[in-house]
Parts: sequence; C-alpha cells; structure tokens
Amino acid sequence: MATDMQLHAMASLLRSGRSLDQLSTGLSLFGVALGLSPWWLANFNPWLLFFGATLLVLGLLEKYWALRVAFDADLFQRVADDPQPLAERTQALDLALSALGLQPAARAGRPWPERTRGALGLLRRQALLLAAQVLLTLGFILASPWLAFAG
Repeated sequence: MATDMQLHAMASLLRSGRSLDQLSTGLSLFGVALGLSPWWLANFNPWLLFFGATLLVLGLLEKYWALRVAFDADLFQRVADDPQPLAERTQALDLALSALGLQPAARAGRPWPERTRGALGLLRRQALLLAAQVLLTLGFILASPWLAFAG
C-alpha cells in the first residue's frame, strides 16, 4: 500500500517532467527555425527542412507525453493531500476518471505500485523523445559542415 509520502515523492518526480518539456520546447522552436530557413536564407537546403520537421514532430510527441505526465503529477498530489483514508481517495479518483472517460471502469481499484509504474513509464517516454531531439540536434550540429557539400 502506498503511503502519503510516497505519493508526494511521486508527484514531485513527475513534476520534473516540466523541465524536460521546457528543453524540448526550445529544441522544437529550433526545428521550426530550421524549417523556415528557406525564407530567410539565400539558398534552399532540403536537409535543413528534414531536420527541422523531424525536431518539430518529436517535440509535438514529447508535448503529448508531457501533458499526460503533468496530469498524473497533479492527480498524485491531490490524492496525497486529501485527508480521507487512501482507499476512499483511490475509489473517488477511479470514479472521477471513469466518469470523465479517462479510465475504463475495469481498471478501477488498481494498486498504487501499478499506477506508479504506469506514471513512470509516461515520464520515460517523455524523456526518450527529448533524448531523440537532443541527439538529432547534436547530429545536426556535427553534420553542419558536411551539409554544404551535400546540398
């Protein structure tokens, strides 16, 4: 059974996804700048458009997972702050999620360790998409001198 401190700790960990999202947003804006480069650079380079579009798509996917992680962080925080017994809080959360269509009724009553693993999986997906953006950006920076020869 999860304790209130574990729920608070999980909410804090999930809130760190906000920092990941901010870095991803910056890289996505860099991708937009690369994609728009034919309008402000003298020559067109298809590699710039490719890198820019890929960064933007990865950023949009990361933004989706960031929204899910932030939602879970808020839910964990609300459950941890509620003074009712944990079983009642869990039941109220499951009812609310089912009523909103965010969780099938069959998944109600899951133990908190399972919910925690699921939330951490969302955070990992977000981090992996950010890592892909960072690696693509580093690859672009390292390949930039060679792009003049390819275009």
